[in-house]
Formats: sequence, C-alpha cells, structure tokens
Amino acid sequence: MTNVTKVAVALGLSAITLSASGYRIPEQSLNSVALSGAYAAGANGADASYYNPANMAFMEDGASLESALTYINLPSVKYSDKQNSLYDGQSKKEQFIVPTFHYVSPKQGNFRYGLSLVAPAGLSKRWDNAYAKATAKEFTLKVFELNPTISYLVSDKFAIGLGLRAVYSDGIVKSDATGLGSPLSRDMEGDSIDFGYNLALSYKPIPELTLATTYRSKVDLTIEGNAKLYSADLLGVGTGGSYDGGASVTIPLPASLTLAANYDFGKTNVEFVYERTYWSSYKDLDFDYTGTITSPILIGYFDNPKSKDWKDANAYRIGITHQYSENLKLMAGYSYDETPAPDSTLGFELPDSDAQLYSCGFEYKLSDTMSVGMAYLFDKKKERTVDNRTITNQTAPSGTLKDSEAHLLTAAFKYKF
Repeated sequence: MTNVTKVAVALGLSAITLSASGYRIPEQSLNSVALSGAYAAGANGADASYYNPANMAFMEDGASLESALTYINLPSVKYSDKQNSLYDGQSKKEQFIVPTFHYVSPKQGNFRYGLSLVAPAGLSKRWDNAYAKATAKEFTLKVFELNPTISYLVSDKFAIGLGLRAVYSDGIVKSDATGLGSPLSRDMEGDSIDFGYNLALSYKPIPELTLATTYRSKVDLTIEGNAKLYSADLLGVGTGGSYDGGASVTIPLPASLTLAANYDFGKTNVEFVYERTYWSSYKDLDFDYTGTITSPILIGYFDNPKSKDWKDANAYRIGITHQYSENLKLMAGYSYDETPAPDSTLGFELPDSDAQLYSCGFEYKLSDTMSVGMAYLFDKKKERTVDNRTITNQTAPSGTLKDSEAHLLTAAFKYKF
C-alpha cells in the first residue's frame, strides 16, 4: 500500500497537476494538450471516449484508438522568506513520462462503446532546504483511471453518454524537521481503489455547431497504508514518542462540470469551454490511525485535522483547430485556470496559484488509417506571497513562492480500423 500521506498531498497540492488548478490533470490526449483542454464539444477521435462519450455516437463508423506518451517537466519552485533568508530555498526539478490510451468501438446499432486509461490527477513536490523539508520533504501522488464508456444516439442531433470511473491512487508523504533542530519526522505510504461515474450530452442544432456538457463525479480517494512518526522529547517533560502502524485518510478527487461550444467554419474549428471544479469538497485533511498516538507533539503535528478550506474554481479555455492541408492539422489553445487554494492554507506541498496555459500541436495523416502528432503545453503560475507562519505553526510559508510552471510534450499515434 502507498501513502496515506499521498492523499494529503493530493488534497493540499496540485500533484503533477501540471496544467490545472489543484491536483487535477485535464490534458490526457494529443488534442487536449494541443488545445489547452478546450476539447469537449469538438472531441471526435478515440479520445472522445474520455472527453465526451456522447460524441462517440456522431463519429463515422469503425473502430479507432489513440496511444500517447506525455513528458512532463516541472522546474524548481523558488521560495524567499520574508523574515529570514536562511529559510530561502527551492524545490527539486521533477520529470515524468505518462502513458494514455483511448479506444472507440464500431457502432452497435445506436450504441457505441469506449475505453480510456488515463492519469487524471497527481503531483510530486520535493524540497531539500531545511525549512520547507520540515513539512514537505516529499509529496508524491500517482492516480490512474480506467474509464469504460457508452454512448447512445437519441436522434441525428442529440446523443448521450455515460461511464464508470475506476480510480487507483498511490502516494508517499515525508517530512523531516531535523534540519531545524527538531527531531520530528513522518514517513507515510498508502494506496486505494475507488469508483465514480461520468455523464455527457451533445446537441447539434445545426451541422456546424455542437453544444456539449460533461460531468465527472467526485471520487473520494480512501487511502490506507502505513505511517511511521517520530518526535524526540522536545520540551523535556516526556512529550516525545513514536508510532509505526496503520493509517488512513480520505481526500476528494473533485467533481467537475464542463460547458462547451464548438463551431465549424469549414477548415477551421473554434471551441470555447467553461469548466467548474468543485474543490469546496476539500475542507480539511484528517488522518486516522489504527493504533494509539500518545505523544502530544505527534498529535499536534500529524493527527489533528489540518484546515484546507478550498473553494470551487473556474477555468476558461479556447482552442483553435485548422486543417492546413489534406494531411496536416494544426492546433493551438489558451486557458486561464483559477486556483482553489486560499492564502491562509497554502503550504510547500502544493504552491498553487492562478495559471495561464499556452499550447500548440499538429496531427499528420500518414494514410487513411494512421496518423501521428505532437503537442506542447506551457503552464505558468502567478507569483504568490503568503504570511502563514504563526506561534503554533512555525514551518508554514511566510514569503514569496515563484517560478512555478510546467512543460508538457506529447507524442501520439492514432489508428482507425
């Protein structure tokens, strides 16, 4: 089992989350990366099984699949303390390769079936400097989702879709305050399998216009695993102790609602997407332990609930697709994503902020059945200054976090048969 802490990470940060607020990762295919996630009403390939299963009903007959690899690069986040430059530092650089897969079946009457394997959330943040390491030596979260879907063609203009979300999560959370002169540490691992659903509607009032809405349910990540906690007797009156045993925590992979419109101008398609993610379900981070913790220091740092008080967040996306030639399709996108994390609960494990996303990509048709493509996305988060250090919380950030960004590069192969 992997980290209970991992859940904590997810809840409190933006996991690999590269291009979205919090720790969700909306970009799970070639087109979605190239269009900055402005991809719902216009989803018309194998990845429609994930982004809008209702649209599978409108696709031409035959099976289609897409297999892609996304390279993710997270540069160092820099921290400058307001009161003590000795607390300054930067996070480690992170690199990942994430595979995704999508499939849409041939038509079965008015029905059609799809299957997607994606990584819809995640994160990794590691700090080396003593101050940040006291709470976030490592926060790593991996989330994988298997999403079988089905669509039904109600009429030539209207289709519906639904799917089952089977989500596996695995995480690690470590903290170490030894560098601050406090023998206080945490090492947690845990994992879980949890379930949810997704729904989709697509409507074509005229052939050139597609209106769509999609909804993904909240999935509570019910992480269970093992925790090792340790504290020396910091006050000299028997307050230290240790714990090595079972632990659990529940964190939300939040629900999200998408409203989208795609208009076909001939060779050029334009899509507008409004997405609302219901992060307000993340009220606090509360770990439970199967054994008894007697140390008041361990209870205060690792057992008492930690307030998060996240808020629902909006994203505004636009994507443009242009058929440059018979074989070459060009794409570009832009998105503005709001952060759900308030200043008062921001931590080193997830230095999140409002972000702007810029992307581009292409798809080249090798034959009537095969095509390849590449896409690039740049996610730049705003600089953020907070003042969260208090008498009772001496390891919270009180300074400026900057240079938080992400780079995604996706290569994909598509096949129709």
